[in-house]
Amino acid sequence: MTDDKITIEDFIKIDLRIGKILHAEEVEDSRKMLKLDVDIGEEKRIIYAGVKKSYAPEDLINKLVVVIANLLPREMKFGTSDGMMLATQNDGEIIVLQPEKDVLPGSKVS
Repeated sequence: MTDDKITIEDFIKIDLRIGKILHAEEVEDSRKMLKLDVDIGEEKRIIYAGVKKSYAPEDLINKLVVVIANLLPREMKFGTSDGMMLATQNDGEIIVLQPEKDVLPGSKVS
């Protein structure tokens, strides 16, 4: 646990949305990054995610994932990442967070 607690007002600022991965590909010259084309409802975003160790690009196609939609774009050496996909780890394996049931891309997570 951390002592860096936030207020509910801080949490409310985070726009969590369901995204659907439309396309995924390996990033050249990167050991861990995949380039993802993600539908978040009203728009499509490119998100770079460090999940290559645990997921082949073809395994992510059509997966529903949780995305931070209002994160400022991040310039990376291979492109701009316009959001962040949420994941966790278990014994070094990366596990992408997914909704339990099918929902529409762009659905708000609350």
